[in-house]
Amino acid sequence: MNPVDLVLTVCLAANPDACRTEHIYIEQSGSIVQCMLRAPGYIAQWTEDHPEFEVVRWKCIGPNRETAI
Repeated sequence: MNPVDLVLTVCLAANPDACRTEHIYIEQSGSIVQCMLRAPGYIAQWTEDHPEFEVVRWKCIGPNRETAI
């Protein structure tokens, strides 16, 4: 299986100018489309675990690192 990278851009809720990038590596044999379909669940879990942050943007990057959606 090749990992797909779910890339989140997150900002502090108290300071929206303080942003950073977080990576969630998803082990799956599926495609970028699979990542896109599963992303909301992963994002919800990450947000629940990190309530001080807000996810402002996200994308899926395939195993070849050139395919981003």
